[in-house]
Amino acid sequence: MTLTELRREVLEANLELVRRGLVLYTFGNASGLWRQQRLVVIKPSGVPFEELTPEALAVTDLEGRLVEGRLKPSTDLATHLEIYRAFDGVGGIVHTHSTYATAWAQARREIPCFGTTHADYSRWPVPLTAPLEPEEIESDYERNTGRAIVRRFERLSPREAPWVLVSGHGPFCWGASAKEAVFHAVILEEVARLAWLTVALEPAAAALPQLHIDRHFLRKHGPQATYGQAPSGAPYQK
Repeated sequence: MTLTELRREVLEANLELVRRGLVLYTFGNASGLWRQQRLVVIKPSGVPFEELTPEALAVTDLEGRLVEGRLKPSTDLATHLEIYRAFDGVGGIVHTHSTYATAWAQARREIPCFGTTHADYSRWPVPLTAPLEPEEIESDYERNTGRAIVRRFERLSPREAPWVLVSGHGPFCWGASAKEAVFHAVILEEVARLAWLTVALEPAAAALPQLHIDRHFLRKHGPQATYGQAPSGAPYQK
């Protein structure tokens, strides 16, 4: 990877948020991490998506110091940095205010795993952070948001739940790259929409049994996953 390649990937991730209808105006952002060099590329603060170019993106180190670029990085940078520092293997992060996921965050409700669409990407309900304390809001708000996310994952694997709802705020999603983080943001919005419709149709709807959830998740992400095409010469996988 080069910094030029990371800039292009992060630009494409931000533009994909627009194409997928997950952001309005300047809401939301995507970032990418070059972990070996400890460099983060992120959308600049308050810049419309249609004005973004690779050169317009901000480049910082993992302490948040601007390394390249003339524009101030997203105000959510400190949240991204907390996630990058805490979660090994994360190379991209996305924050949106997408409609259905944000509605669950505003209702301060986790999203139960009602069906296999959800189970294909996570073994658990979509987690919700605890509300920030007044002193956390008044001092270092964005960093404390990241810390709330990390605390929520003390007993969860960020690989088995690649997303979180920040209480009263909205979703953050991550992946091995900025592209994968956007993919998870798209899936989360669909999961949130399906869950809302499920509850509307049946308020007492129950989550899938854990055995059923695990079966779907592990066939895609387990050590003996069977989903997708096998490497050349290997047995066919359904």
